[in-house]
Parts: sequence; C-alpha cells; structure tokens
Amino acid sequence: MAIVLLLAFVITPIVEIAVFIEIGDVIGLWPTLAIVVITAMAGTAMLRAQGLATFASAQQCIARGEFPVRQVFDGACLLVAGALLLTPGFVTDGIGLALFLPPVRNLLRRWVLSRGRFQIHAGQVHTGMNTEPRPEREDGVVEGEFHEVDRERDTKPPPRPRLK
Repeated sequence: MAIVLLLAFVITPIVEIAVFIEIGDVIGLWPTLAIVVITAMAGTAMLRAQGLATFASAQQCIARGEFPVRQVFDGACLLVAGALLLTPGFVTDGIGLALFLPPVRNLLRRWVLSRGRFQIHAGQVHTGMNTEPRPEREDGVVEGEFHEVDRERDTKPPPRPRLK
C-alpha cells in the first residue's frame, strides 16, 4: 500500500505538469490558469450543494432507524472530489468532477462493496460500562440495560470540573 501511495504522489504531479504544458500550448497561459481557478470555485459550490443534500438524506435515514451506508459513502466521495477539485490540475479536476456524478458514485460503491465483506451487527454494540459484545438473538430481540432518571432530582447540571 505504501508503494501505491508513493507512486501516486510522484506520478500525479508529473502527469499534471505534462497536461498543463500541453493545454497551455494549445489555449495559452491565462485561459489555462482561468480554467483551474473556475474549476476550484465550481467544485466548492458543488461540494456545498451536494454535501448538504447528502447530509439531509443521512439525517432522514437515521430518523427512520436505518444506517446511512449510501450517504456515508457519498459523503466520503464528495470529500475526495472537493479535495481533487481544489488541487490544481486537469486530471485531478476530471476525477473530482466524475465523483460528483451520482451514477459514478453508485458504480464505485458497488465495486467497493463487491471487493469485501461489510456487515453491521446490531448485536455487537459496545456500551461504555460493558466491553463485552452482546450476543445476537435469533428472535430479533435486542437486549440492553437501562436506568431510570428522576427528572425532578436531576434538573441541575452536573458540576464542572475545576482546572488547576
């Protein structure tokens, strides 16, 4: 994995410089720089719009009691897309713009999920007090612990710790 990252950090700038030179030769210096600035600004606007929509969709999933798998993956893709669009270069801009397209993210998500086994077990929840995983039951019942809170007695906020 380290060699892949090293190659990415070495090869990507070389490819970007070569593409800059070729595009600069065709359209000139100032139009080339203008395109780089415009893609960064457009990427920021797209990241804001799609990021807020993804966040709202995740909140709706959580409100329904579902884990927002698609929204978490889309949020990660949007984060990478935003970083790529802020990075100067045409190749990174192309990849970043592709990640803003939902069909591309859907294909990527299917590919990533097909590469491994990802499971979420509700019975494997750890509490702060007990670090042992709770066994799953076949009848669908989730066991848990609780304690009653006396609202009248517990209306005062807990005292703040004092710093020395």
